[in-house]
This record gives sequence, C-alpha cells and structure tokens, in this order.
Amino acid sequence: MGIATPRACLAIVAALGSFAIPARAEGPATAPTAERLRSLLADEMGRWYPAAVDDRGGFHQDIARDWSIGPDRERSLVYQSRMTWTAAAYAEFDPSRRDESLRYARHGLAYLDETMRDAEQGGFHWILGPDGKLDPKLGDEKHVYGTAFVIYAAAKVRAVAGDDRALKVARDAFDWLEAHAHDAEHGGWFEGIRRDGTAIKTYDPAAPVAARQDRLGVYYGFKTMNSHIHILEALAELAKVDDRPIVRERLEEALRLVRDRIAVEPGALNLYLTRDWRAIPAHDSFGHDVETAYLLVEAAETLHMPDDARTWEVARSLMDHALDWGWDERHGGFNDKGDAFAAGSHDFTKVWWTQAEGLNALAVMDHRFGRETDRYARALAEQWRFIERHMLDPEHGGWFAEAERDGRLRGDGAKASQWKANYHTARAMMNVARILSPTPENPGKQHSR
Repeated sequence: MGIATPRACLAIVAALGSFAIPARAEGPATAPTAERLRSLLADEMGRWYPAAVDDRGGFHQDIARDWSIGPDRERSLVYQSRMTWTAAAYAEFDPSRRDESLRYARHGLAYLDETMRDAEQGGFHWILGPDGKLDPKLGDEKHVYGTAFVIYAAAKVRAVAGDDRALKVARDAFDWLEAHAHDAEHGGWFEGIRRDGTAIKTYDPAAPVAARQDRLGVYYGFKTMNSHIHILEALAELAKVDDRPIVRERLEEALRLVRDRIAVEPGALNLYLTRDWRAIPAHDSFGHDVETAYLLVEAAETLHMPDDARTWEVARSLMDHALDWGWDERHGGFNDKGDAFAAGSHDFTKVWWTQAEGLNALAVMDHRFGRETDRYARALAEQWRFIERHMLDPEHGGWFAEAERDGRLRGDGAKASQWKANYHTARAMMNVARILSPTPENPGKQHSR
C-alpha cells in the first residue's frame, strides 16, 4: 500500500466527515434583493445603535446575543473606529436616518479624538481600560492597523457630514503614520510602534515568543497583508476628502504594494513579509482574499482609474482562487483558511466577516463580469442562502460570529467583541443593495457588464 499524499489524507478526512454532516436541503438558491438587504440592514442598525452607545463616551464592545450589555473589559481603537465609520456610512446610505446616524458617528468621533488620542505623545492608543485610561496590564504600544481605522472612520464622517473636526482627526492620524511608521527605504509601513512614536524594526530572538510579537501577534519588524490592505482601505477613504498630494502618493503606493507584491499567483495573498517584501510561508486566508478583491477595485476607483486592467486582473484572480480552493461546494459559504492550492481548505469554520466580504465581492465581480460567466451569480445566490439560513440570528436579529461548516452555531452567539463590530456586515449589505438597485441617493458602482 502506497503512502498517502497530504491532499489524499485531507480528501479521506473530508469524505469521512461528510457522513456526519447532513447535506443542506436541495433547491434553487436565489440572490438577495435590494429590498431584503435594506430591511435587514435597517433592523440591524436599529439594534446596534443605540444598544452599543455608551452615554459616557464611545461604544460598548461586550454585547450578548440578546443585545444585553456586559461589562467592558477594554476599549479597542479598531472597534471604536469601525463603529464610527459604520454610523457615518449608514447616514449616507439611508437619508431617512441621516440625522440620527450622524449623531452616533459624531459621538464615536469625539471618543476617538478626546479619549483614544494620546494627548501626551501623539497618535492614538491601541487599547485602553474600560475607564478610557491606559492600563499597564494592556500595555501602551501602538499599531498602524488601529491608526488606519481612525483615518477610515474620520474621513467618512468628513465626507458625509463635512465636519472640520473629522478632517482634522483623519489628517492627524495620517500625519502621525507619515512621521513615524512609513518605511521610506522599502515602502509600506512599519507596524508595531512604541508609545513615543519609535517604530519597532526588529525583535529580540532571545526573548520569549510572546515578547517578540506586536499587537497582531506578528514578530516585530515584519510587514503583514492585514495591516496593508486596511491602510489601502483607509487611504482610499481619506483621498476623497483630503486633496494633499502626499495622500494620493501614499494611496498609489499602497495599491501597488497590495496588488503587485502582496497578491501573488494563482490568486492568493501573502500574509507575512519581511521588511523588504520577501514572503514568509503561511496559510491562505480566503476571507482576506475576497475582501482585498473589493478593496483593490475601490482604491482604483478613488484614483480615477476604475477600468485599470491590472487591478481587475488581480482582483478577479483573488475571487476565482477563493472559489476554487476556499468555497464549500457541499454547504455553501467560504471556509476560513487553507493552503494556496494542493490541499485546499483545512479550517472549515464559517466566520461572519468572511461571509459578508464574500457576498460583497461576488456582487462586484458579477456586476463586472456577469455577461461573460454566471459563476459569480451562482455563487452569490449560494452565499446568500448560507448567510440567511445560518449567519443571521432569527430570534434576536444581527449576525452570528461563527458557524460550523454545516451552519450550526459555534459559540454563544454574542453580537460584539473587541474584533466583532458591524462594519463588515453593514458595508456588505449597503454595497450589494446599491449594486442590485441603485438610487439617486445611492448610485451603484458603475462597472460595465
């Protein structure tokens, strides 16, 4: 008997597992309608706000399945920024809720400006105690990932409301990154930053593993896909409201790095890289692949090159590869992670943000390439069926965080945590609703089909 290859072993495991996992009911899947998405979004936003709003400032980030508020253990810059961005984006999306949503957006912006900002040494704190103060147990290092989301949120508030304060916050965050985190030699951004603004460019190999890692759990001195796609996202938002040449220059730089260095054949993203952009072996994150497909297109549009062939080529390759290797043909939805090819998926968890970003990217690809192929339309319908059946909470509303491969709930169904806010889900539903049914207030993306 020969020795089984890794792929054969995984195939055997998958085959054995299939006997224990019931197949979903057959029947034609249908894509979401704009009306259904708008209704779901209105319901969800009506739950998040005001449930998450802390009258003392900022947003609660420990919210149970039934939307009851638990005691906050900390305040995360990423979460606070995402909640602020979403409120501003929804004010733009639904004119009937504009004033209400802008109140929440300004509430969040004030917290970023007054509490999350480091008034003593500049920049913005990555994390604070529940009282909004530095906690020695949580540390005081900063990270470009969190600062990028400050830019993203504040720029959106400026775009929708025109507030001078929002532009100042966005520019302050950008200027801090420019002064302390930009890598002038190799391009891109250093990621871990000491409180005083000193970039941490290397790690101590003699230190315990935990002491070698930055806020994202990556060795100091290395660059990541995750930070750089969100810098790209933030700069695309900032460039809409800040016409300084340096902003456009950095957006162009981020686009080239993500598109031409981080994205590689056959349509995957390198997760970790050295300072000079040599790739470090790692798994493939299918959720980041599909999210980046959208972010590349969005950045190109902001740079007034919506039909850039190279950008569309890379974006489509990311989508196609995720469908080839990360798509669950049996149950629908995108798996969490796997190999770039050869063995395919090895973590079949269905994570809320991956399903939301998949829905969004599939709608964008079908809108662009739907006349050439029905692949994206079919996957969009299957993706929506999985979301509607398994990711949406039928009792309390909102999205669950995780499901098993076959859709069974994983965990307690909590609605919010340090990492789970509403920006992935709300952005996906807003974008797909626009594509499916553009209105004068919310024009769809004008990609050719």
